[in-house]
Order: sequence, then C-alpha cells, then structure tokens
Amino acid sequence: MTLCTADTAPAATDATTAPARPTIVLVHGAFADASSWNGVVERLQRRGYTVIAPANPLRGLYNDSTYIASVLDSIKGPIVLVGHSYGGAVISSAAEGNARVTSLVYVSALMPDVGESGMSLSARFPSALATATKSVPYRAAGGVTGTDLYLKPDRLHQVFAADLPESTARLLAVTQRPAATTAFSEKAKAAAWKHIPSWFLVAKHDRTINPDQERYEARRAGSHTVEIDSSHVAMLAHPEAVTDLIVRAAMAPPPSR
Repeated sequence: MTLCTADTAPAATDATTAPARPTIVLVHGAFADASSWNGVVERLQRRGYTVIAPANPLRGLYNDSTYIASVLDSIKGPIVLVGHSYGGAVISSAAEGNARVTSLVYVSALMPDVGESGMSLSARFPSALATATKSVPYRAAGGVTGTDLYLKPDRLHQVFAADLPESTARLLAVTQRPAATTAFSEKAKAAAWKHIPSWFLVAKHDRTINPDQERYEARRAGSHTVEIDSSHVAMLAHPEAVTDLIVRAAMAPPPSR
C-alpha cells in the first residue's frame, strides 16, 4: 500500500479529557447493499467503534442524500461519514451543514463539486462501466416511472470485482441493487469536503471509476490519500486497509469551525 500523505495520531489523553469516539456511518454505493461493509464493520467493532451501515435508497442523489442526512440527525455525538463509489457523492451532500461530521472518508468514490454529477465526471475520466450496465424501466406508486441501471452479470466480475472469486462475483450479480439513472445525472448542490477534512482510498485497478478520476478528486479536496492494489470493491477485497484508513480519520483531531 502506498501512503501518499502521512497522518499523525493525536497525543494520548487521560480518560477525563479524551474526546468521545465518533460513530462510524458507512454508506454503500450503486449495485450494492449495506452487507458490502460487513468485513469493515466487524473490524471496526473489534476496535471499539459504534458503526451504522444504513441502506442507501439508490433513487437519486437528492433523494438519497436527504435520507442519509436524516440518519445522521438521529445520531448523538461526532460522526465519521464513509462513502463507497456513488456513496461518496451522497455523503458529500448529506454532511453539508452538520457540524457533528468531523471527517469524510471516500473509498474508490465519487466526490463531485457543486454543479458536477457522476456522469459529468465520468465523461472527463472514462471507465469500463459504460460497457457493463444495462437499463431497465421501472414504475412505482403514484404513477412514478424511471430507469434503473444494473450491472450485466457477465461483466460484473471483470469491471466491478476482479480481485474477488468468480463465485462471489456471481452472487453479487444476483443480489445487486440497481441505481436509478438520477443517481448519476443529478448535479451536486453541496460539497461538504470543502470544509470537512477528508480521507481517500484510491483503488489502483478500479475499472468502475477511473483511478485517475479518484486521484483528481482527492488532490482537489486536499484529502489524506492512500493507494492500494484493488478493484472497485476495496471494502470487500481489502477490508483491513479500508478499516485502517477509517480509523485514521476517526483518530484525527476534529476540525475547528
């Protein structure tokens, strides 16, 4: 693993002055569910952290970030907010205006600026994802209609999870949760990473989000950055490395605002 910027843990303090440990909130991305964080959850819990991994609705950036913001409102004390893939776009908006979010952690993630979308970023940094998705119309109550994106089962292993066993990729293909196209087309209205310290894990073998896009986003935000040899699903393939980065973010002094 290549550490691009060094983090320094805060000096030890006695029990009477030590700040409260943050709650870690893990937000999954498109084509996944909260169970994608299981390996990270287990490791964080063993280190003594309270962890919440809510279900990201995957119905559009505005809908999803509003929902995750409401989850954050239910949590007492400081929060470290973590997003994988599309979940990065969600946390960038959901954390806006919440002073209890002390750190943002991006795992091979989207990190849009205001006015950007997943689609506009991928146009600048193309990846293999465009060849791996299929569109399926959906309808919901009240006459609502739209289009969902799924990963093609025969492309999921190569594009999404190349460093996992093929048997695991087949299971992911069957259990995937689709994302509405609005998840990627809606333009960000907030970019909380501009005023909340951020950490970024770049997956060097990512074919879902171009690693150069991840590096660009991290550099633009001034993120503490690590690069690892991983496919897009680093939290599944390399949960220890992802956990280590989250813990570094959790141990960092809270920002002054």
